[in-house]
Amino acid sequence: MSHIVTVQEAVTAFADFIEPTNAELDAIEREMPVILADVDLLDAQIITLDRTPTELDARRLRRARRRALAARVELANRTAGATLPTGGAA
Repeated sequence: MSHIVTVQEAVTAFADFIEPTNAELDAIEREMPVILADVDLLDAQIITLDRTPTELDARRLRRARRRALAARVELANRTAGATLPTGGAA
């Protein structure tokens, strides 16, 4: 018979590395509108899984897709604007 032992010491030895860094938390904060828009899209898709989508469901899905796309575009534009060098040849 094989005994199951805990590995608590091995796991908690790296506890300082488990927590997210400030840079990771900032990245999550910047991406939060995209995350929330994706959650709304998933909610709209889940609603229609077990039934034929109504016109209201179709509108809800279209709106959720547009919001998710707009949030991704906004994030991409913000990220691209932050990484562009200033000055240089035109």
